[in-house]
Amino acid sequence: MGPIRGFKRRKKAADKKVVDQNVLPSSAAVASSLGSQPQPLDWWDEFSKRISGTLSQSKDSKSFESVFRISRKTFDYICSLVKEDMMARQSSFTDLNGKPLSLNDQVAVALRRLSSGESLSIIGDTFGMNQSTVSQITWRFVEAMEERGLHHLNWPSTEAEMEQIKSKFEKIRGLPNCCGAIDITHVVMTLPTMDPSNNVWFDREKNYSMILQAVVDPEMRFRDVIAGWPGSLSDAIVLRSSGFFRLSEEGKRLNGKKLNISEETDIREYIIGDAGFPLLPWLFTPYQGKGLSDLQVEFNKRHAATRMVAQMALARLKEMWRIIHGVMWMPDKNRLPRIILVCCLLHNILIDLEDEVLDDMSLSHHHDTGYRRQNCESLDKSALIMRDKLSLYLTGKLPP
Repeated sequence: MGPIRGFKRRKKAADKKVVDQNVLPSSAAVASSLGSQPQPLDWWDEFSKRISGTLSQSKDSKSFESVFRISRKTFDYICSLVKEDMMARQSSFTDLNGKPLSLNDQVAVALRRLSSGESLSIIGDTFGMNQSTVSQITWRFVEAMEERGLHHLNWPSTEAEMEQIKSKFEKIRGLPNCCGAIDITHVVMTLPTMDPSNNVWFDREKNYSMILQAVVDPEMRFRDVIAGWPGSLSDAIVLRSSGFFRLSEEGKRLNGKKLNISEETDIREYIIGDAGFPLLPWLFTPYQGKGLSDLQVEFNKRHAATRMVAQMALARLKEMWRIIHGVMWMPDKNRLPRIILVCCLLHNILIDLEDEVLDDMSLSHHHDTGYRRQNCESLDKSALIMRDKLSLYLTGKLPP
């Protein structure tokens, strides 16, 4: 995470001067003077007065956290991130009364749009501006976040950082040398059925959808994401089409310390995924089929408990940033992947800043309601052997 600017140090006096105490006002006089002058209102005090419509009737409409679903500290940090890009271009963004919209105003509009998932017209009615203004501000915010917030989503760059991730994964249910959990979710859309070009988005559950693939760390932070593939594609095809797959196959990722589990066996760094993914030397999936041995059942239990972090991360993403929750009405399919990315960046920022709003959120692992688990039969024979040996190692039955 990038550094957050702190308060400026007080400027030291350039020279010492003898001050006649008799000419200074008393502290009581200063307090009296300040009390008689109107103090400037906080931005939120002013902005909250503009809220109208159904939101204004809510008992929580005056609570910053309930309106934007993040803390004020996080909001201020996001403003500092996008300030340069959002204010660099001259804009004529105003409310319906012709009042120019400040940086805070614009960020508030964009965050409400992303976090509530409400339509442009509802957001416009709520904050007193044209829906076209809401649309333009939201898109400018998305562009600025892409430019300034990408450092919040990265693959671990040091051995120490990766070792910490491995340690935390192992503490969940004992899987050693695990570097991530991968999962896929669908962003459901409403598209014109009469347009044949939309058929590619029609998925197995008879929805139009776009896929988000994510690799997650033990703290539910996204470490690698890809969005934009049509929902008609299988999880395995999306994986094989991703940059993560290429880097891992080329040995440029998951190429750190190997785990020696016996005299003849080393386990390379790996991630875990469900049965919809292929079994690979760097991607361990659960055992499939009936009549599994006790050893295999035990491995699957550990695997499922550890993989849960990816499911919870995607569930929280959709719950927190509701623009990608439910069914999106006629989205721009070229812009949607970028909106999904920014939602992932915002998800990570809340974790990086330890936003206290997260403490009040319930955890769920249901992020793809209505979607059945896929099964991939593809496997690498060497990975099959490694998974068996890892299963033996976990139960203490692997010969030294």
